Amino acid sequence: MPPPHPPRRGPIPAGKPPDEASLHTAALAHLARFAATEVGLRRVLERRADRWARRAEAEGMAAEAIMPLVAAAKAAAARVAQRMVAAGAVDDAGFAASRAKRLARSGRSRRAIAAHLAAKGVDAGTARAVLPEEAHSSELDAALAWCRRRRVGPFARAAADPAARLKALAALARGGFPRGVAVQALDMAPEEAEARLIAARQG
Repeated sequence: MPPPHPPRRGPIPAGKPPDEASLHTAALAHLARFAATEVGLRRVLERRADRWARRAEAEGMAAEAIMPLVAAAKAAAARVAQRMVAAGAVDDAGFAASRAKRLARSGRSRRAIAAHLAAKGVDAGTARAVLPEEAHSSELDAALAWCRRRRVGPFARAAADPAARLKALAALARGGFPRGVAVQALDMAPEEAEARLIAARQG
């Protein structure tokens, strides 16, 4: 006989609304696993309040009773995030610098990196300070890293046909790379492309 199916778990009870102490514990647990900005951490904690609200509503609690409790929890989330910044556990500039460097090496354009940092809650001034140089060479290195990850251009296993080349150019454009950079990356000789990426990693 096949083994019996484990019993289905019922809905998670709402329990008490998140307070500053429980959100502080949750923040520490999150930061032990992930780097975060102040805004990003606050959003994580606010989502806990939103999940509690949905469970409380499913249990029949009135919306007018839920709303002030959620508002208080979200205010506590903001305070906890600020405390983590003051304690040095959250560092927006450090997060931005590390993330920008990693994304550039993985083949993300300067524009794509800026958009990613903005989505993570990094303010524009902090992002500008850590973005790769707005130079053709920096974008070209990132475009080559992009090509290597997707095995196109100088890293293709076989010569690309015109349709495949156009598809790669379009993908590079969607990734935020200028057309001139994209064309140069796709047309570069394999030896030169590999040498540039090695130099970029070492620099």
